[in-house]
Amino acid sequence: MAKNKVSSAPATTPRGQRAPKGVLRRLLRTLFEFYPVLLPITMVCILINAIVSAAPAIFMQNVIAVVDESYKSGDWASVSGQILTYVAILVVMYVISLIAGAFYTQMMAIITQGSLKKLREKMFSHMQDLPIKYFDTNGHGDIMSYYTNDVDTLRQLISQSLPQMTISGITLLVVFCIMMYYSIILALLVVVGVICMVFAARAITNRSSKYFLRQQVTLAKAEAFMEEMMTGQKVIKVFCHEEGAKADFDKVNGEIFFNARNGNRFANILMPLLGNIGNVMYVVVALVGGALLLTDVPNISISGMAFSISIVVPFLNMTKQFAGAIGQVSNQVNMVIMGLAGAHRIFALLDEQPEADEGYVTLVNAKENADGSMSECEERTNVWAWKHQHHDGTITYTRLQGDVRFYDVNFGYTPEKTVLHGISLYAKPGQKVAFVGSTGAGKTTITNLINRFYDINDGKIRYDGININKIKKADLRHSLGIVLQDTNLFTGTVMENIRYGNLDAHDEECIAAAKLAGADDFIRRLPDGYNTMLRGNGATLSQGQRQLLAIARAAVADPPVMIMDEATSSIDTRTEAIVQRGMDALMTGRTVFVIAHRLSTVQNANAIMVLDHGRIIERGTHEDLIKLKGTYYQLYTGALELD
Repeated sequence: MAKNKVSSAPATTPRGQRAPKGVLRRLLRTLFEFYPVLLPITMVCILINAIVSAAPAIFMQNVIAVVDESYKSGDWASVSGQILTYVAILVVMYVISLIAGAFYTQMMAIITQGSLKKLREKMFSHMQDLPIKYFDTNGHGDIMSYYTNDVDTLRQLISQSLPQMTISGITLLVVFCIMMYYSIILALLVVVGVICMVFAARAITNRSSKYFLRQQVTLAKAEAFMEEMMTGQKVIKVFCHEEGAKADFDKVNGEIFFNARNGNRFANILMPLLGNIGNVMYVVVALVGGALLLTDVPNISISGMAFSISIVVPFLNMTKQFAGAIGQVSNQVNMVIMGLAGAHRIFALLDEQPEADEGYVTLVNAKENADGSMSECEERTNVWAWKHQHHDGTITYTRLQGDVRFYDVNFGYTPEKTVLHGISLYAKPGQKVAFVGSTGAGKTTITNLINRFYDINDGKIRYDGININKIKKADLRHSLGIVLQDTNLFTGTVMENIRYGNLDAHDEECIAAAKLAGADDFIRRLPDGYNTMLRGNGATLSQGQRQLLAIARAAVADPPVMIMDEATSSIDTRTEAIVQRGMDALMTGRTVFVIAHRLSTVQNANAIMVLDHGRIIERGTHEDLIKLKGTYYQLYTGALELD
């Protein structure tokens, strides 16, 4: 068996090599919003720690000056007290620095993990407000990557890079000021060395940063690929596509390897290069400083002090400290770039436009008055009404009945392609309307418009005489029950999964809904009955059993309108008969929209709509359409098959 060769170059690379401007500023603003008091206090501790780290240069100069003076005078006893005083002050400052350092490291742990927790909560909360279209057009694994890879880059950025760069930046500023105070000539030599270091760092980080940014994108791509492979593992094995899956994975994994290798290759050059430039700078400062001492060249400084050994020796230490601080900053640049790339993706998610909702008609508990009018009430009455507050301030109540009507509706998922053309239909309360047609005819699209997963391009949809655009989406969907072909069960007990349809439902109501759906019998045969734990989308249940639970979940919601999208497609004929009896009971007094490939399930519908390429080409009862001997007749007799 031939081994798959790992890709040596990325198949795709994102445009642009830097995270957009303003991301760091927005991140800092977000951190201050999360911790408006704790973060400034932590920054003060970081400032103290950085300033104290530069203080030894001043004390060293003073101590060397005192020692030099005592050496010349030969009077050590008169200066020993001064030296002890300097040492005592330095010890106190180091103790303060130690306390400040310990405090800020502990606080940064709280700020970092707390910020990531709040960001994840903010992302998840915002994600619940996004339209269905977002999840239809973005890979689920890519979305998951926001909560894993991108958040992890922020952890390193907040906890390590930002504090270290702040300390290094303050240290550079303080040390440079001290240098200028003692000797402008030597300080300018250091500036020349720093310029060389900056140019070298910029050249290398420009090369490494583009690969680190690509790495972040390919990590998300890999996570999306893995999610897809895990979901489709049975299909992969059934069609013996293991080798193809391996080859595809090697390609994605090769992109990560290529970007990570090149990014780290350039990044690993940076520190040795800067370290050697720093060493050269140290030697040059030592040589020039020694030459200035020997030649008695006048010192140019803010302090006005002459060149002496007490200036040159501390200056050499400050040169090493200065070079080290620049090295620390440069060492964090790549982590900052990766963190900003992750932050950019997170903010891009948070900037996604939430689902628009201009509705103002709400669903309320109601009761019927003696005169036949409706009024709102606090107690649960199992009677619902639409509360319509008009522009003139008056409020009217319309009883929720489930009357749905389409008027010449046009719709397309994209502006350039219309999917539905001139759809007009009505479903009176209690009626069952069925949609029949080949795949892609527009059956599911019509039901997606009823619950406003998507909004129509043209025409009108009225619900109990109210334009659905005027109804708040949450209230609209609360009045609808839906059973999809693809069943989603959540980790929890069977009872909890049924109660998902109505969180206020009692156990007795959930059991009644299960009986109505025909699910009670198999549930009681489970190891723990209704308390049996389900995991992995109910993987231990058959497809038919999962579908029965989904129907029970819709039944406990007790909505006036039910949408059955291929609800019995995964159920055998015997189970279908059980479910059909439950469905017939469930449909009593409700408006029901049914999508089915099995024509036997729609024969008792009040109206059957035959769709073709987004148009209704036939409509009527089963008997009417059989007499018509058109498309439906051909489907029913087998002369024409559904795709």
